[in-house]
Amino acid sequence: MNSGQKIVVIGSGIGGLVSGLILAKHGYHVQVLEKNHQIGGSLQVFSRDKKIFDTGVHYVGGLDKGENLYQIFKYLEIFDDLEMKRLDAHAFDIVRLANGVRVNHGIGYANFKQELKNSFPENQEDVDRIADQIQLYCTYFPLYNIELESEINYVEHTEILEVGAWEHLSTLTSNEDLIKAILGSGPLYAGVKGVTPFYVVALILNSFIKGSYRFVNGGSQIAKLLMKRIAENGGEVLRRKEVVSANYQEDGTIRSVICSDGSEFECDFVISNLHPKETVRLFGRDRFRSAYANRVNALPNTIASFMIYISLHENALRYFNSNYYDYYTDEIWNEEFHFSEAWPQMTFTSAQVSKNTEEYAESISVMCYLDFNEFKSWQDSIRTIVKEGSREESYEQFKKICEERILKRIEERFPEIRSKIKNIYSSSPITYRDYVSTPDGSMYGIQKDFKHTHKTQINTKTHIPNLFLTGQNIVFHGILGATIGALVTSFNFVDNKQVVEKIKMYD
Repeated sequence: MNSGQKIVVIGSGIGGLVSGLILAKHGYHVQVLEKNHQIGGSLQVFSRDKKIFDTGVHYVGGLDKGENLYQIFKYLEIFDDLEMKRLDAHAFDIVRLANGVRVNHGIGYANFKQELKNSFPENQEDVDRIADQIQLYCTYFPLYNIELESEINYVEHTEILEVGAWEHLSTLTSNEDLIKAILGSGPLYAGVKGVTPFYVVALILNSFIKGSYRFVNGGSQIAKLLMKRIAENGGEVLRRKEVVSANYQEDGTIRSVICSDGSEFECDFVISNLHPKETVRLFGRDRFRSAYANRVNALPNTIASFMIYISLHENALRYFNSNYYDYYTDEIWNEEFHFSEAWPQMTFTSAQVSKNTEEYAESISVMCYLDFNEFKSWQDSIRTIVKEGSREESYEQFKKICEERILKRIEERFPEIRSKIKNIYSSSPITYRDYVSTPDGSMYGIQKDFKHTHKTQINTKTHIPNLFLTGQNIVFHGILGATIGALVTSFNFVDNKQVVEKIKMYD
């Protein structure tokens, strides 16, 4: 393909921005169209009480020197400008089980294994086996290791994809608490017993072991830096541009895309950072093979979440440099997703890093699973900065009930937290749906299922000749997964060997 051609990228999530920047660096004329006022998808932040809150990204892995995301961010020329804080080397994550067992996850495999052995002294060989398996599975994915080929990879050996996480760990240890300790950070990828593959756990957990960081005043700085680099390479990122339709050539290729405000953008190629289901809806299922459209529309998404954002009184709560995964039932990966007397059964709690103070936390965020169907009554309402719709009072009342339920739960693990709170704000699955354009308010897109691997594999190419896909559904989700997915998308346009060699320069 020739550089200088026009590429429209729909959606400014990290997959769209990284794809756009790589192609802009190679001479393509890139226009990223974002429907919302703020760019970044899950990188978006908001401000309350003069404090910054992350909406989706609370910490990121793979950022120690020489690791995969470090190398990619250096290649994209954004790493040196990121303001970050490395999490506790001996406890970047803390898993607290209902039976009182507390387990730390440490940065670096020496720390990771030692912390597990401290909690499970009778299972030291099991810990070594589990750590070895995590690292082994990561070798099967070449691009994850900034390589194009390896002796064994998942493309040629699909049985690697067909191993269940819980099931595999059960062959490595008989200690169920140790299994729960490994899988306790499952909200990072919405782990489900009997569904989630082991490779997903390995790729994601390994990345956090290889360098976990929070972003000072929020992850939106990643999106802003990517936008700046796109502009420096002749491209542009346009806000409030919701793509609603397209014009086609006689051969079925897309000639231009049309936005809700009537503006039109001619293009040689289109890259959709939208969920595949949303992409099919936007361009019309008649433009895709029937089998493909049916498969994409039938794929289940990962569970949605309800978030509370807590603004704290000044100097009231000391900053904690770890993330807490708290369980209030013996169930893990099989929690109740619906609103019930037992909800919530799990909470994820993270503190925001502030420029203003290192000793105290200014704000914290708490996440709980909650099924989108609990909000069916209000699903037809839309409310964003661009579309200033309203929700019914019953919606706000239900949110208040959820907020109080969550607060009572975290009081069990954070005594006296209530006295330190200035204000509480919250977001629901339909909030996330509106701002990130993901069906059912799912944070992590399509649910990977080790029993149906072929169904959940999404190719970057589509039946529309000049339409390509990017984002978290291509490889796996999260900042790292979506970034690697963007590399895969860009390889349709640029020399993959050339790009990989440039990235490897930062090893």
